Amino acid sequence: MKEILPGLCHEYKIDLVVGNGENAAGGLGITPGTAEELFDSGIDVITTGNHIWAYKEIIPYMDSEPPLLRPLNYPPTNPGRGYLLKKKALIVNLVGRVFIGHSDCPFRAMDQLLAEFENKSIPIIVDFHAEATSEKVAMGRYLDGRVSAVLGTHTHVGTIDAHILPGGTAYVTDIGMVGPADSVIGDDPDSVIDRFLTQIPSRLSVGKGNVSFDAILVEVDKKTGNAVDIKRIQKIVD
Repeated sequence: MKEILPGLCHEYKIDLVVGNGENAAGGLGITPGTAEELFDSGIDVITTGNHIWAYKEIIPYMDSEPPLLRPLNYPPTNPGRGYLLKKKALIVNLVGRVFIGHSDCPFRAMDQLLAEFENKSIPIIVDFHAEATSEKVAMGRYLDGRVSAVLGTHTHVGTIDAHILPGGTAYVTDIGMVGPADSVIGDDPDSVIDRFLTQIPSRLSVGKGNVSFDAILVEVDKKTGNAVDIKRIQKIVD
């Protein structure tokens, strides 16, 4: 991130950087230290997902109100927050329910949040951290014309369907990951294959070698909040 991101921000004149830090701490979860490293690299807002609670030290860190989000549709009594305003844009973090775990309805959670901002024409960026392609596509269609972008995360494999929906919402099923290219979604291939063969639970190690940097660039009309362009960025770093 430190090597690639500053150059991209300069090249594309990027105003706002949102990064999902779900697996920043050794491949699972996030810690205060890894969050600060991501902020130092140029990320403005960190979103997360179903592994947000992997390290308990993140809970008091959230109380200090860094620009770190947990899914909005987790119980409202949970630590942290599910959305924030940053650089005149609203960033929202959601988690899916299909094949990923139990949470409140992400569709209704967005309805409730958007009701609070219905009279404000601001860019709204949604990170939908979900497993099922159908759930992500449905969310994109559900929010089309109501938000600037619905960007899927969680599966670590970038999809080729980056496009603008009829109502003006930029959409992609999955952004991909920043992680080792010679891996199984970021993990060491041998340890993953061994677990498939033996069915013995074990902690997987992060892969090594060249790093794949996957990102999605969205251009938004600040007056209307509609997306005017979406493109995929992918770089391989030695």
